[in-house]
Amino acid sequence: MNEECLICGSPLQYLETDEMMECAICGRKELSKTKCIHGHYVCNECHMAGLDSIIGLCLKEESADPVSILEDMMNLDFCHMHGPEHHVMCAAALLSAYHNAGGQINLEEKLKEVLRRGRSVPGGACGFWGACGAAISSGIFISVLTGSTPLAEEPFALSNEMTSRSLAKIAETGGPRCCKRNSYLSILAACEFVKEHFGIEMKTHETVCFRSHQNNQCIGKRCPFSLANHPSFVKNEKDS
Repeated sequence: MNEECLICGSPLQYLETDEMMECAICGRKELSKTKCIHGHYVCNECHMAGLDSIIGLCLKEESADPVSILEDMMNLDFCHMHGPEHHVMCAAALLSAYHNAGGQINLEEKLKEVLRRGRSVPGGACGFWGACGAAISSGIFISVLTGSTPLAEEPFALSNEMTSRSLAKIAETGGPRCCKRNSYLSILAACEFVKEHFGIEMKTHETVCFRSHQNNQCIGKRCPFSLANHPSFVKNEKDS
């Protein structure tokens, strides 16, 4: 089933101006530009319910491959095809992989910090802010990693450069939005960035998307992770 509205599964619509919405789950009233064609609205907090479980998952992970860690998060019940949960998950996967690749950090402490920061990036930021939350998440990763603040010098520059690199990859591919595609692009950009600036080499693998059937707006062959662009992978799968 293609995922759109969490209540009825119907397509979402994005408005030009804010409207007062009432969350169909918790009853919270707030301004938003997003609702389904039948009027259902789900607030960011309800959309991300269960997100705290990623801390336990990340602390148990032994992989140094952030995309593999991200896939494990995507398989959890709280994660939907699209949604603001990805704004936390990218940074969390990168922190875990960085730690497992030899980076000396207090992983639990930093995971809690990316959870706090990522939660504040709302759904739809990619289109309404001009800055995809997955890309922002990669910048949050570098910011937390380096202890950046608005008054920092090099950490300030690095975290902003990281976000800009991820955004460039996302812009190059184009829209409409796909939280999975943008998450992969941001994480892979971060792997290159970390190797370049910190000397830590996280693992990567041939990334292929198996969730296109859940995405009403899938861009097909324009997506670098489409199965159609990875014939060798398909052949290997058939031969195995």
